[in-house]
Amino acid sequence: MAKEERSLNFIEHIIEEDLSNSHTKTDLRFRFPPEPNGYLHIGHASAICLNFGLGLRYGAPVNLRFDDTNPTKEEQEYVDAIKRDVKWLGFEWANECYASDYFQQLYNWALELIKSGKAYVDSQSSEEMAKQKGTPTEPGTNSPFRDRSVEENLKLFEGMKNGEFGEGEHVLRAKIDMASPNMLMRDPIMYRVLHRAHHRTNTDWCIYPLYDWTHGESDYIEQVSHSLCTLEFLPHRELYDWFLDQVVSSDLLRPKQREFARRNLSHTVVSKRKLLKLVEEGHVSGWDDPRMPTISGMRRRGYTPEAIRNFVDTIGIAKRDNVVDVSLLEFHVRDHLNKVAPRIMAVLDPLKVVITNYRDGEEEWLEAENNPEDPNAGYRKVPFGKELYIEREDFREEANRKFFRLKLGGEVRLKNGYIIKAESCTKDNEGNIIEVQCTYDPKSKSGSGTEESLRKVKGTLHWVAIAHAIKAEVRLYDRLFTDPTPDGHKDKDFMEFVNPDSLQTVTGFLEPSVREAKAGDRFQFQRLGYFNVDTDTKPGELVFNRTVPLRDTWEKMKE
Repeated sequence: MAKEERSLNFIEHIIEEDLSNSHTKTDLRFRFPPEPNGYLHIGHASAICLNFGLGLRYGAPVNLRFDDTNPTKEEQEYVDAIKRDVKWLGFEWANECYASDYFQQLYNWALELIKSGKAYVDSQSSEEMAKQKGTPTEPGTNSPFRDRSVEENLKLFEGMKNGEFGEGEHVLRAKIDMASPNMLMRDPIMYRVLHRAHHRTNTDWCIYPLYDWTHGESDYIEQVSHSLCTLEFLPHRELYDWFLDQVVSSDLLRPKQREFARRNLSHTVVSKRKLLKLVEEGHVSGWDDPRMPTISGMRRRGYTPEAIRNFVDTIGIAKRDNVVDVSLLEFHVRDHLNKVAPRIMAVLDPLKVVITNYRDGEEEWLEAENNPEDPNAGYRKVPFGKELYIEREDFREEANRKFFRLKLGGEVRLKNGYIIKAESCTKDNEGNIIEVQCTYDPKSKSGSGTEESLRKVKGTLHWVAIAHAIKAEVRLYDRLFTDPTPDGHKDKDFMEFVNPDSLQTVTGFLEPSVREAKAGDRFQFQRLGYFNVDTDTKPGELVFNRTVPLRDTWEKMKE
């Protein structure tokens, strides 16, 4: 049966309508235009998947363009991180572009606006301009410099470009309408003076264009057909179109801006300012901390690009902002890792078990399936001996009939191994259980085909043979914020909701098959969750991150 075609989202309907009326498929071109002033986060992943997904759907090129017009905040480090993240998500761009590539063309167009009386140099202070701009309910007033002559404007603008003026001394403004109901149309600033070195152009320029002047013109230069932005840019569309009106020619395609909704993720923040505060105040170890909503943080935590793409596809493209529960993202992470992650056994809170009727000094290697979801994953050998570790919570001296793990007088099966029975236990001076003595049924070995091996017991435990156990640091990550919308409270600071228990570090004991594991390798620790090898790992010193538990423990806490 053929796969059912999914319905089009509203952006695709716009494109289909344009293809019917004014565009051909060869006209289509998209772009992902981040500013290189920080690391990409899960919100950017939606925009990346939208633009590159449209490119794949329509066989159209997609540019990666860096809107690098603010040298005070932008760095090559962020450019490199963005390129790495887009590639990791599985996408390739047609052209790598920079707004700074267009500085000369933007300057030339600005000169034409001055000559046609549509731009002027304003010498007011920022405070004076703010007052003069009016309010949403009151029109603005004209700048006292609005009617400067073309010659004076050209001279001053050239002086700004040549570094003759200090920062804030002059700006170039578009001359539009100080009474417009859209305050963005009230003579917006096009250029400001900044005596700062740019990460690409160094000190070639002393003036830098602002976003609204740069963005649409960059789209036009690159012949982007559909410029897709988040909803906060809807009021900017009128200005986007006005600037294009000043430069477009009839023989070239005119870009079209359209807006889609942000999909905010619960239990997190994505504001770069707020993320930076978390980094600077030491609540996280850096931009790639596995608790961060950055793509680099999610990659380090063990999320897969497939899971993120599936999540973005599930939430879709909408016209209204909303908050998506992070548990949906975690569901897709589990779903994909379940298919691809090898299974291993690991114990994170060890309790020693001694099998008293197992021969001293003997050991055997049991066969274990690597991934029951993948028939090609094969098998591995797991060592078994007289002394084992199990999870401390898997044993009780006394328990009711609903406790199906190990208890005195009770039986459980050891995963891939034998049925054991708890006979006694040893305690320390404080009354804590430090060892459990068990017997095993030597004929109950899993897969041996004997009648005893087919005997059913209600509990199955994971375990690790002490003699071969690999010690590792295991970082148990949880949600960074306790509140679903930490920055959605008018009367509280988002920092009040930082989860003090978002990281717990323990020493785990793992089966020896992971001895050669490398950073980025992912596993299911059976019965515990999905884990991956952290970049802090060194030879002989494994460090694992918990990616997600096997189940949504937060949902259980709310019940």
